[in-house]
Amino acid sequence: MARTTPPRPIDVAAVFPELGPLARQAVRLHPRPGRPTVHESSVGGPLLWPVGEDWPACGDDHDHGDLPVSLDDVRRHRDLLEAAWLRPRSSREDLLTAEQRERLDRFEEGHPPHDGPNPLLPVAQLYLRDVPGLPCPEGTDVLQVLWCPLDHEEEAMPTAHLVWRNSSDVHEVLGEPPAPLDVDHYGDYVPEPCVLHPEVVTEYPAPHELPGELASRLHDWGRDLWAELHPEDEGHPGGAYYQYEHSVAPGWKAGGWGPWSFRDPWPMNCETCGAEYRPLLTVSSGEWDGGSGSWIPLEDRDHTGPVGIRRPPDPPMVQIGRGYNMQIYRCPTSFDHPHLENMQ
Repeated sequence: MARTTPPRPIDVAAVFPELGPLARQAVRLHPRPGRPTVHESSVGGPLLWPVGEDWPACGDDHDHGDLPVSLDDVRRHRDLLEAAWLRPRSSREDLLTAEQRERLDRFEEGHPPHDGPNPLLPVAQLYLRDVPGLPCPEGTDVLQVLWCPLDHEEEAMPTAHLVWRNSSDVHEVLGEPPAPLDVDHYGDYVPEPCVLHPEVVTEYPAPHELPGELASRLHDWGRDLWAELHPEDEGHPGGAYYQYEHSVAPGWKAGGWGPWSFRDPWPMNCETCGAEYRPLLTVSSGEWDGGSGSWIPLEDRDHTGPVGIRRPPDPPMVQIGRGYNMQIYRCPTSFDHPHLENMQ
């Protein structure tokens, strides 16, 4: 099923012509539960990985605030809670049976961290045919993103590994890649398998990246417009109207502008050539929340039926920090230069 973002309430570039030259194309990925194959774009799905090519692993130091768990334990933990939430029960009945509680406690015990490299986990696979404008080196047509599903000291989030390849060069696919030995205790970095429904949208910079004078005018405009459209909402400043309704699309996406929120931008330049980094992939903790409801796709607005732990706004079940985004940037000069990651 396609996913369709509702039109923005106002053509903001017509009101503020200065925004017109800053428009960028982004591709909302709209991951939804499914069973992707290696020949499809996906989040959390299997990768088109050739037999004979080494599977990457992480040898960095990790921030083990809690004992790590196994990948299987994360999946069993989710399945147990999902079944518990969806099973019929009376209002006085506990969510978990005694047996389920005992099993859950075992899953959550964790284990001592393993020594040596930790095999990486597939995060996303994007085919150029599905994601218009996806940056790819000449002769390649697929981007594969893997990460180590543990906190790393500098940003307290995973570190990503990027691979671009030509899909036609892969003749024999690796059937059972090595799984991570250690996974974050809460499983926040284990994406559920999802198929994608890519959709091209237009974005404008978050206020954080605009000149101060323009950002101030947008703030005042949004406050006044909100008061006009919602007179019953007394006292609501509406100053974030532009940011939430007109600038950066929420959720998993390729390209576009960075989803700045709780922190301010800073100069981000390639350590090899000095070029300014450009957004490549946004890994999101959710596709919508209370502040971004207007971005909910039309096809997802009439959700009915019971909901377990797999919430409609977050099919991949990935959590970055306290519900933030992990932004992966690339160097526009060379695909061989290191990429950059930060939390936004």
